[in-house]
Amino acid sequence: MRGRSLLLASCFAAVLLSLLGVSTPARASEASLVLPDLGSVTFLGGMPGSRLLMGGIVVCLLGLVFGLAIYTHLKNLPVHKSMLEISDLIYETCKTYLITQGKFILLLEALIGIVMVVYFGVLRHFEPAKVIIILIFSLIGIAGSYGVAWFGIRINTFANSRTAFASLRGKPYAIYAIPLKAGMSIGMLLISVELVMMLAILLFLPSDYAGSCFIGFAIGESLGASALRIAGGIFTKIADIGSDLMKIVFNIKEDDARNPGVIADCTGDNAGDSVGPSADGFETYGVTGVALITFILLAVGDSTTQVQLLVWIFAMRIMMIVASALSFLINESLVKARYGNADKMNFEKPLTQLVWVTSLVSVAMTYVVSYLLIPELGPNHDTTLWWKLSSIITCGTLAGAIIPELIKVFTSTESQHVKEVVTASKEGGPSLNILAGLTAGNFSAYWMGVVIVLLMGVAYGVSTQGLDTLMKAESVFAFGLVAFGFLGMGPVTIAVDSYGPVTDNAQSVYELSVIETIPNIAAELKKDFGFDVNFERAKHLLEENDGAGNTFKATAKPVLIGTAVVGATTMTFSIIMTLTQGLTQGLSNLSLLHPPFLLGLIMGGAIIYWFTGASTQAVSTGAYRAVEFIKANIKLDGTATKASISDSKKVVEICTRYAQKGMINIFLTVFFSTLAFACLEPFFFIGYLISIALFGLFQAIFMANAGGAWDNAKKIVEVELKQKGTPLHAATVVGDTVGDPFKDTSSVAMNPVIKFTTLFGLLAVELSVEMSRTTSFVLAGAFLLVSFVFVWRSFYGMRIGTAEGDASATVSARAAE
Repeated sequence: MRGRSLLLASCFAAVLLSLLGVSTPARASEASLVLPDLGSVTFLGGMPGSRLLMGGIVVCLLGLVFGLAIYTHLKNLPVHKSMLEISDLIYETCKTYLITQGKFILLLEALIGIVMVVYFGVLRHFEPAKVIIILIFSLIGIAGSYGVAWFGIRINTFANSRTAFASLRGKPYAIYAIPLKAGMSIGMLLISVELVMMLAILLFLPSDYAGSCFIGFAIGESLGASALRIAGGIFTKIADIGSDLMKIVFNIKEDDARNPGVIADCTGDNAGDSVGPSADGFETYGVTGVALITFILLAVGDSTTQVQLLVWIFAMRIMMIVASALSFLINESLVKARYGNADKMNFEKPLTQLVWVTSLVSVAMTYVVSYLLIPELGPNHDTTLWWKLSSIITCGTLAGAIIPELIKVFTSTESQHVKEVVTASKEGGPSLNILAGLTAGNFSAYWMGVVIVLLMGVAYGVSTQGLDTLMKAESVFAFGLVAFGFLGMGPVTIAVDSYGPVTDNAQSVYELSVIETIPNIAAELKKDFGFDVNFERAKHLLEENDGAGNTFKATAKPVLIGTAVVGATTMTFSIIMTLTQGLTQGLSNLSLLHPPFLLGLIMGGAIIYWFTGASTQAVSTGAYRAVEFIKANIKLDGTATKASISDSKKVVEICTRYAQKGMINIFLTVFFSTLAFACLEPFFFIGYLISIALFGLFQAIFMANAGGAWDNAKKIVEVELKQKGTPLHAATVVGDTVGDPFKDTSSVAMNPVIKFTTLFGLLAVELSVEMSRTTSFVLAGAFLLVSFVFVWRSFYGMRIGTAEGDASATVSARAAE
């Protein structure tokens, strides 16, 4: 079914796009992105820009070494064999999932490759060798997203068993330090690899190749991230719901080793909360950089100024590696001195401290490096723009610290909103639990909108103070720099986001190892590792730390979605520049008085709500099948202490099947909708892009924070109130299962979808404007019909009661026999 859908979609796209070869006139390459000579401008008293950036590659390689050193350190930490066996099993299932997804992504690349070949080969008349190189860089982009995702699950599945083992000592510091180190390793490697790839394009490719290769690279990494984020989000929540509901159905403990859904849940924690964010983070940093590069090349006329801004932006990126590593080392020395031997610690406080230390160090370095690199900027040699540009970036950097603080107000275990969810559940059960969570999500979206408007408003105000001498649409550049600043402490943002999946897995590894039931285990631990064990204390610490992990997973999501929206604004400007011939004509079409633009705004909102429903439907149907299988196969009677490996793998297969089915429908709808709306009317498409960014921003924030509130309300009941197995606990579990697809499927996947649509739209809309209106309308109708097919399949083909679903149920039943 999957192969047939993709084959038909690929053939359909190929046939229709081949029509372009009939009517596409030759076109000059005025919109091609030709980079200036970076060596033509000197910095720091005489160093050519190209040489300065070569030094940046060295810094990135050192960052890579830093990340790998942490990886080696974690791998060598002590761990009991019972826990190591479980983490190895989780890794093996993750590998199987990733290999399956990798094959799927390559099939999707065939679709994108068709459009890229037509765009660059037919429309731009690039020679075949150049088109092939662009396609290679799109594959490199995919490999980057895929590779860092693989690294993320590898180190997280080292860290989960080491964290679980560290809890046996009864001290909280190591339980905090191990997940954070794993996250820093991912963050440092992710940013370093992404920057090395982008610097290689910038420095080693011919100037007339580099711009197009940046576009190909960005589309590739966006494609990889979209597939891994969407499919991972569906997979993890199918498994999570299937596992969690067993607590209510059979009144068993969380992560009961007899539950065959727990291994799938652990795999999902990595597929959704490690693989997805790692790929998403890699893509976010790359696409935001490409958006700014594109803007500079299109909106800045003076080549010297282009070089100054390009070198400055990459220098800022390089310094984020230095700032994050330095801040991490400073913070860890402070935290270890305070909590190294403590019996109690608030797990959230050192993470909060790390975010703020990094933010302040990043801000300071932004001003210092800007002063050193661009003390004079532009044809007028303005001596004030260095601090104005630094101030704009600072708005984003501060947002990276302020937004997590704001999100904690709605999702932390200390939050009054979360406590309100618990209180509502005591008498109102699941109904009031869900209403209280929805309230928290709605309030959070309001306050997040206020903060983003204030910070972007400040950036806009600064941009009016002289940036117009450098470029057109200086406010758009300012907004792009705000997005850039959001990412100013990239490795730390990734680190605190990756903290959560390790803490979640650590709990599961502990339970699945059944270490408490191993004969003479206390004496064995004393002999082999030199400490006395307190199992109840260990479990309490792991659960408490998981609450902190839930909170900081929630704080990173709005940063990434905010970056997607603001970065998409910058990329949309590139499309506007093309359509308006450099802002010289047709500007009246960017108005509510132009009906297609208004209709595009409405359509963008519609697609966001379809996406929310389609991703949730995939989770619902998959979870139903998982629950169906688990209930039929869970063995609670007898002497068995663990579910069979074969049953656990069958649950993983169910999750993978529905994750891929959901992903196919969602991605192909997005793909053909983008082509359809770009062909329909260019300014309709601009309205559509703006709309999906704005609707997506608030829908994602609302869903992510409502889900975070439900998740930590359950954690309060389990850890602080110790009421597992009670009606109150059942009510919070129901709320958490509603919140699962909210926070980890629909909301987080909007980020790569928005960026992929905008990037791909850059090619699609230029293809459409070269066609006759008749051809354009015919293609728009054809593509729209195909998108409707996959919209239909995303619900009616995924319903629990469909024939296909019944067939799946039969397969599951036979497997159970």
